[in-house]
Amino acid sequence: MRVLVLLLCLWQVSGIYSDLDWWRTANVYQIYPRSYKDSDGDGTGDLNGITERLPYLKSLGIHAIWLSPIFVSPMKDFGYDIANFEDIDPIFGNMQDLENLVKIAHELGIKVLLDFVPNHSSDQHQWFIDSANNVDEFKDYYMWHPGKTDPDNAEKKIPPNNWLSAFRGSAWQWNEARGEFYLHQFAAGQPDLNYRNPKVVDAMKNVLRFWLQKGVDGFRVDAVPHLFEVPQENGAYPDEPPSGNTDDKEDHAYLKHIYTMDLPETVQMVYQWREVLDEFTKEDGNTRLMLTEAYSDINILMSYYGDGKKNGSQVPFNFYLIMHLNNDSNALDFNENIRIWLDNLPAGCEANWVLGNHDQRRIGSRFGTHRIDGINMILNTLPGISITYQGEEIGMTDVFLTWEETVDPAGCNAGKDKYDLFSRDPARTPFQWDDSTSAGFSTNPKTWLPVSPLYKDVNVGKERSAQRSHLKVYKQLLRLRTTQTLKRGSIETKTEGENVLIITRRLPGFDTFFTIVNIGSEREAVDVRGLFSGRLTVEIASVASERQSGETLRSPTLWLEPHEALIIRGSAGASYSVYLMNNEV
Repeated sequence: MRVLVLLLCLWQVSGIYSDLDWWRTANVYQIYPRSYKDSDGDGTGDLNGITERLPYLKSLGIHAIWLSPIFVSPMKDFGYDIANFEDIDPIFGNMQDLENLVKIAHELGIKVLLDFVPNHSSDQHQWFIDSANNVDEFKDYYMWHPGKTDPDNAEKKIPPNNWLSAFRGSAWQWNEARGEFYLHQFAAGQPDLNYRNPKVVDAMKNVLRFWLQKGVDGFRVDAVPHLFEVPQENGAYPDEPPSGNTDDKEDHAYLKHIYTMDLPETVQMVYQWREVLDEFTKEDGNTRLMLTEAYSDINILMSYYGDGKKNGSQVPFNFYLIMHLNNDSNALDFNENIRIWLDNLPAGCEANWVLGNHDQRRIGSRFGTHRIDGINMILNTLPGISITYQGEEIGMTDVFLTWEETVDPAGCNAGKDKYDLFSRDPARTPFQWDDSTSAGFSTNPKTWLPVSPLYKDVNVGKERSAQRSHLKVYKQLLRLRTTQTLKRGSIETKTEGENVLIITRRLPGFDTFFTIVNIGSEREAVDVRGLFSGRLTVEIASVASERQSGETLRSPTLWLEPHEALIIRGSAGASYSVYLMNNEV
């Protein structure tokens, strides 16, 4: 009878926790298509290469993949300069290849998210060509200004104000065809669209609808804070004030961007896009997901979720761990930045955790390879959505590139003396599949960026066969995220001294999990009996740890070696007993 009651109670508890929508605890994996898998031997990754590797992603436990831009582009910013928002660039394949990728991904239970780049187009987009030629329909599709007269030369025009590009220098570029300057907050080949023109708003909503009709499951939205600029007053745009952060007047950080970033209209635009996604969600019940990129203040980021009346982005990217943590950060710093998001999170919304992407140096290079497992444990045991950049699961690191090898416009624009400070190429090198030619990424020995010289030791093939590896730790973590405790459990974070971070996940009736990470370089002690009174076993151990999964902790003091990270399971036996006693009637 007691066994029957136990089974009944477990069924009841499981039923209580069976209604989470797919995205709320999703494992999202970012793919940089140029560097993931080359299927045709031209040295550049493509859609068919991604399709080939979908079973690998399924084996990891990935729920959704986000593809960086795959649209027609002159590739001045490697796809973020789009010449046709509704077609595939031949570098990556064709529309049928994408449709096949989506079909197979869905068969495997994997959602497909595309990159939506709404702030700007390529200067080779037909919209811009028509706008530059004053075609009535497109005349105001972009941000134009005749400029000011050069005080030193009455026959010369200069930019209308001091606004700066994120890629250095003036954000204004002269166009001979129109005889005016256009605004580009990124590369000169990326003119800003004018979102104060309703035709632009409608056109970009139709871009969303086009891809949703193709079966994609949502979008990552690029560079959202830049969408709106203050309108002209008396034919002029105001200068932005100096920030005091740098003396380099060409650097984007030289100015405080009060007129070109984070305007209130931006958040309202996100709400409008969510309405488009919801049109499709209502048709079939499959929630379409929006992830929005903004390195903004916490109050602005929280507003992206919604305003209580309108829904916004389900995933305003949480870049606080990227913006405020580095190799010198301790457990107190980690805890503070984790709590900022959790303590400000609106009711009913989900947190998200990300520490890497195509614009950032890799985790192993920023924090040290000895911290890779610990950081992956932190990201994957916090509540909500976990986001992984390709290669972080195997511990890939940045690749040093010479000036001659550099192709990223952010690095090229910085010049030979500073390119290594601004280039994003080191984190974009080809994925390391095995120890064959070009790391198994391509059959071509020459790839669009050089392969890491470490590929023979750091690759999927080797880590699959190794007794312990970053890949195996990562797969264990994603399996652990399927437990009800990690899906639904409460979250507590604390520190032991300055160097040990402890994350506790609890749920009545289920096992408790403790993520214990020694971020420091000294041996540290933790009183584990102060955490839990029942049986404690090692669930997951970092690669360099001497402890093994399944090992029972028999001492009240847990000694952690430098940079060691563990996930400890607290048995739910006592909790089950209480649950049964309260429910036996």
